[in-house]
Amino acid sequence: MFQVPVTYLYEFENVSANMRPYIMAEFARYGAKHLVLGESLITQIFEKPALADTLTTEMNNAGLSFCDAHAPFGPRLDLNCPWSEKRPMMLARLRLALEICRYMNVDTITIHLGNNHFEPATGIADEIHIGRMKESLSELLPLAEKLNITICIENIWFSVNTPDVLNSIKAEFPTDALGFCYDSGHANIMDNGRNYATGNAWNGWQAAGKSVPLWEDQALEKMLPNVVNCHLHDNSGWNDAHALPGDGCIDWVHIVRLLKRAPRLKVIQSEVLPCRANANIPELVATFTELGEMD
Repeated sequence: MFQVPVTYLYEFENVSANMRPYIMAEFARYGAKHLVLGESLITQIFEKPALADTLTTEMNNAGLSFCDAHAPFGPRLDLNCPWSEKRPMMLARLRLALEICRYMNVDTITIHLGNNHFEPATGIADEIHIGRMKESLSELLPLAEKLNITICIENIWFSVNTPDVLNSIKAEFPTDALGFCYDSGHANIMDNGRNYATGNAWNGWQAAGKSVPLWEDQALEKMLPNVVNCHLHDNSGWNDAHALPGDGCIDWVHIVRLLKRAPRLKVIQSEVLPCRANANIPELVATFTELGEMD
């Protein structure tokens, strides 16, 4: 079994507030202990701060807790936000997300570095994107250290968020307040995506002016010393399906063996999207129980 908490993401934005406690209760009924404080819930707390207390009460009533989070994301919210006039708002939102995590007793939050395929960023050198990411982390990490929260930066499938880029950034910020979130689905896109003539990897790299993706089959190995959180879900390599483990082509025995050796690992997260993947809660919890039992 996993020696760290297993936590589950659910698309609460797709259900009413009245349904939310029933979803929580179903997770608890089938053995889950923790849910993810996801980006949609944090966004709702931005809009209605009292929701933080409501969610805490609902989770307590179900016998659950939050133990990890995902910050709101998108071109205007990611660490490489290219619009100078919008960067102060991006940083303010992320500082508030950190404060929300501390208030709700969550000690890891995944924050997207950002991508490089959107206007006006198309044509901007990768080094400029990466420089903006580092500037943002310089602003945020002192608060994370003060609040005792680990910011986890995530591999995606663009040239500005590869495992090599993550390692280069980490080398400049040796603080324990910075770690990695290994995303299995994104890593698979950058490995088995080579088997397709199109797909997320091809489309993302070509939109950023790069003809061929730099394929990667050692993502977790490269990231392992600083993996604090992980997003586990499956796909075929073509797109980011957020499917159940086993419904794609990821070698889960290999991934689980490595994760169980990760020296900084704090949490195993299911980032299967039940509504999108047509996965019910009992099936989801049973699948992650089986993963934890792999040797």
